[in-house]
Parts: sequence; structure tokens; C-alpha cells
Amino acid sequence: MSIVLGCIADDLTGATDLAMILMREGMKTVQIIDVPDEMTSIPEADAVVVALKSRTIPATEAVEQSLAACEWLLKAGAKQIFFKYCSTFDSTDDGNIGPVTDALMDYLKCPYTIACPSFPENGRTVYKGHLFVNGTLLSESSLRNHPLTPMTDSNLNRVLSKQSASQISNIYVESIELGTDKIRNIFDNHDPGQKTIFVMDGLNDDHLKSIDSACKDLKLITGGSAVAMGLPDNFRAKELLRTSHPDNPFDVPKGRTVILSGSCSEATLEQIDYAKSRMPALKINPQDILDDKPVLAQTLDWVSKNMVEDGPILIYTSAPPTEVKALQNKKDRVAVGSLIEETLGQLAPALQESGFTRFIVAGGETSGAVIHSLAIQALEIGPQIDPGVPWTLSHSGQPLALALKSGNFGAQDFFPKAAAQIHAMSTKPS
Repeated sequence: MSIVLGCIADDLTGATDLAMILMREGMKTVQIIDVPDEMTSIPEADAVVVALKSRTIPATEAVEQSLAACEWLLKAGAKQIFFKYCSTFDSTDDGNIGPVTDALMDYLKCPYTIACPSFPENGRTVYKGHLFVNGTLLSESSLRNHPLTPMTDSNLNRVLSKQSASQISNIYVESIELGTDKIRNIFDNHDPGQKTIFVMDGLNDDHLKSIDSACKDLKLITGGSAVAMGLPDNFRAKELLRTSHPDNPFDVPKGRTVILSGSCSEATLEQIDYAKSRMPALKINPQDILDDKPVLAQTLDWVSKNMVEDGPILIYTSAPPTEVKALQNKKDRVAVGSLIEETLGQLAPALQESGFTRFIVAGGETSGAVIHSLAIQALEIGPQIDPGVPWTLSHSGQPLALALKSGNFGAQDFFPKAAAQIHAMSTKPS
């Protein structure tokens, strides 16, 4: 039996978030790292999530990778493609959400699709086409200071119109409240000669489920991970899901726990402040990285002196907006981010050699760097820590447990909570 849903995520943390939601809704899901090729075996699953690192790369490269992933997923049997991006619609005027959506629509010959980053459980809602974060307009939230993709406009129609060649239309909450038939009627009455992306309002999970039901026959859906919550029911109604899923226990590897944070989001900075008084913590000065100082050797020396047998340690480069801006004034913002991510990525295998097998990583770009440096090719999805963030288990080489957190996700106590959860699972009698 082939897969039925193929998912393309533009970063690693978003991919695990999506996979967790699909699993929670009864869909056997496997996550694959990077674009699969002819040597990649098709897993025994209902859905495959391909995790790319395409959010901040040039739009042409993001399109190329996304189309290659789409082609592989279709050959694996996917009947529907889901393009997943962040629930804060992280992007720039050049892309990459619009260009990738346009390219997938052309490839799949879709006359229309939807765009909906709503994730009510995590405080992301869309009303009258505007994106809100915990009740605050996106443009007035901390995302306006994002180091790579500052979001200064909450109007999704306006944001997407700058990136996409498609017509951008809105379907407001009043129509969505009327249910699936009303939404389908709007779809059916759009201009068939005009490729269209409908920006969907979404204030709660019921809204998202109505949207999903209306989209059951679309070849392409785009949105935040929560928008996928109703898709398993669509496939279940068509009797396309596996009737039984083997119970795969989450086998926690023995070893130490480390937290690596490169995210500069407001949520992560608060989590660091909460955690650093509760565990050994080291801040790597980003300026030292730019000055090519021996930060890896210095960090590993600190680790050797601060390892805790049963407790976690925290290593971070995360910095407040003023410090990030000062660094970016000296060097290109993408180059600054890449150097910092590369350093944390290089640190991960060295920590693995020192007995660390449980990695809690904050930031989508940082998570991508860590996963690639550890040569991980696929992930099994485990239990949820906080909404949008599960534990995962590597499927290649030495077993590693990883919690890959989007910078904006998680409660203030996320780091010690995640460490305590994995420790409790490791000591639970089998």
C-alpha cells in the first residue's frame, strides 16, 4: 500500500510539528530529511513529510527543491500534496511561500489552492485576512524583529501578492462559519482562467476542519501544520488509511542531555532566562564566531567541566534584537546566521562523541544545521512536549533523541520540562 499524503515542509521544526499532528489524528507518518532520491526507500506509512531547509534560501533554489520533493512523493503514491510553512508566515518580499506555491500549482495543474497559517492552539489566528499572534497583529509582535525574515505586515493578501503571480483572494470567517458547502461554493465559482490562492480566515480548530473538508479533492493545500488536522478524516472517509498501525515504543537512548539554542525569538530568549538559573549554561558570544575565535574548543572545554550525570546543560548563541542588529550592521544578515548555525552544527557531533544522545534544539535553522551535522536521514515522531513540539528519534546510526523546537514555540519552562520528560521516559520500567 503506497502513501496517500505527501508533505513538503520548508524547515525541520515545522516538519516535526506537522508529522506530530498527523500522527495524533491517526495517520501513520514518517519524516525524511532533505529531498529523497531514487535510493530512498518508500516507508510503510500513510504520509511522508519531507523536511527541507528552504525557508531562507534563494527562491529559485526553494522552488527546485520543493518540486523535486513533490515529484518523489507523487511517485510514492501521494494523492494530495501539503506545502507546510510557518504559522507566522515567515517570508520576504521575494519569497519563498509565493514562488513555491505557484510552482507547485503549475506542476500539479491546480487552478486554485488555499493559504492558511492559522494555528489556534499556539495563538496564531487569521481574521479578515490578517495574521495575529496571541491576539496581537503579526506586525506588532516580536516577529517584526526576526533576524532573517522580519514580518512587518499582517495583511496576508498584501504579503502574498508581492511574492506570487497568482490572484490572491480572501475567504473571511463569515463564510467559513457557514461550513464546508459554502467554502466549496466559493471555490467552484472562482474564475477558472485565473490561477488563484485563497487566503483563509481561521480562528479555531472547527474552522480548520471545515476548510480541510472543503479541500478534500484539491491536489495541493498550503498552510501551517494545524491546517492538516482534518486531512486524515478525509482519507479515512475514502477508506485509504491503514486500518492498524503497529505500536512502536519510543526507545529513549541512554546518555546525557544538551540544549542548543540559536533562535533569537522572544519566546526562546524567555526560555533561556528561565533555564539558565536551573542548569549549567554557557553563552557563546556570536561576535567571537565572526572573529574566528576558537569557540568550539573553548565550548568543549567548558562542557567537560560542567557535565551533569542526570541533568541537562544549556549552550546558546541566542541574543536580543539590539545585539543581533549590531552584528548584522557589520556583516550580511544571512552570512551572520549561517556562521552561527554552522558553529552549533559542528558542536553537535563533538557532543555526541562525549556521550550526549539527547538533543533539545531551538530554532528552525539551528535544528537543520544540527540534523545535517549528525547525518540523520529520517525521524520517528514521539510524544508531545508542548503544542507543536514532539520528541523524535533518529533512524540512522547511533540512536539519538531530538526535540526540535521552532523559535516561537513552547512555554517559558520548555527546556527543563523537555529534559525532565526524556529523563522520566528513560527511567520508566519496560
